[in-house]
Amino acid sequence: MRHTATDAEHLMWQILRVKRFMNLKFRRQHVIKPYIVDFYCHEIGLVIELDGSQHGTDDAIKYDVERTKFLEALDLTIIRYWNHEGLGHGCGVGGFVASMF
Repeated sequence: MRHTATDAEHLMWQILRVKRFMNLKFRRQHVIKPYIVDFYCHEIGLVIELDGSQHGTDDAIKYDVERTKFLEALDLTIIRYWNHEGLGHGCGVGGFVASMF
């Protein structure tokens, strides 16, 4: 678990935290063994991941595919964004999540 958030994670947390987003409770850096997800909402089974450039390597892509399959097997919905998408379009990300309902 990381102690410092990326700029994109910080912005996303400002959107999601303290039930300000659609009256839902999100957790940051939540453990779903054996993984840690960036943001998680138990009420709707939603995981939001913000990926940095390290996720573009072949090994990371393979790892992320396996991780996503594991989480989807738990009936979770996974939304992935690149960090620059979260930074540049944080409110748009919130709008996209809202449109899922």
